[in-house]
Amino acid sequence: MTSAATEGRPSGSEAVTDRDDTVELLGLVAHLQHVAFGRLADDAREAPTTAEQLELSRLAAAAVQRRDRVLARVAELGGDPERSLGAYTRLLEDFDNRTQPSTWWERLLRSYVAEGVSDDFCRIAAGAVDDVTRELLLEVLDDAAHAELAVAALESAGAQDEVLVSRLALWGRRLVGEALGVVQQAMAAHPSLARLVGNREGAPEASTEPAPAGDPKLFGELTAEHTRRMSRLGLTA
Repeated sequence: MTSAATEGRPSGSEAVTDRDDTVELLGLVAHLQHVAFGRLADDAREAPTTAEQLELSRLAAAAVQRRDRVLARVAELGGDPERSLGAYTRLLEDFDNRTQPSTWWERLLRSYVAEGVSDDFCRIAAGAVDDVTRELLLEVLDDAAHAELAVAALESAGAQDEVLVSRLALWGRRLVGEALGVVQQAMAAHPSLARLVGNREGAPEASTEPAPAGDPKLFGELTAEHTRRMSRLGLTA
């Protein structure tokens, strides 16, 4: 059966569910880009050099463009863009409160880890949506400009300060634990996300039932990707 997400309109109860699940994921990705805009704008004000201020402000503007592209797809599928975005308003509130950075380097690593984990989760969930939506989501999620900026800055700083490397490795472990907790909360609060994870391409058994919020296979994948990213910085995950 062709899903409504592919056609952009419902064609039965199963198709409506497919479309609604897809819109739910689009809303999450749009929210993450919306949050990224705010963080990047804040980072631009705090950046230690003019060059970094300029680059971060450009990245903030690009996040707005990506957000709006995702919301446009929500509208194409018959969803309400504002409602989809607003469904996740408080998702990262606890994470932000519990991971306040005390230095510029901690601020950079926080964004690098948080965005990495959330983007990986969304890529995995995107394996269950229609081709048009998946292509859009992967294009949005694969924009690595901010990650490359963070890697270059953190590598340079770490090469000159072994104490900083040790501190950032500890900070990274705390961040990933908090970020994985957000994923678990999101899946528990939004069964559509858990259902997409359970139905993704390559999942052991596709099912209309949501994947468990603590799905060990999912969290194994997310942890492995986090370890890979930390290795780029020369940090132990």
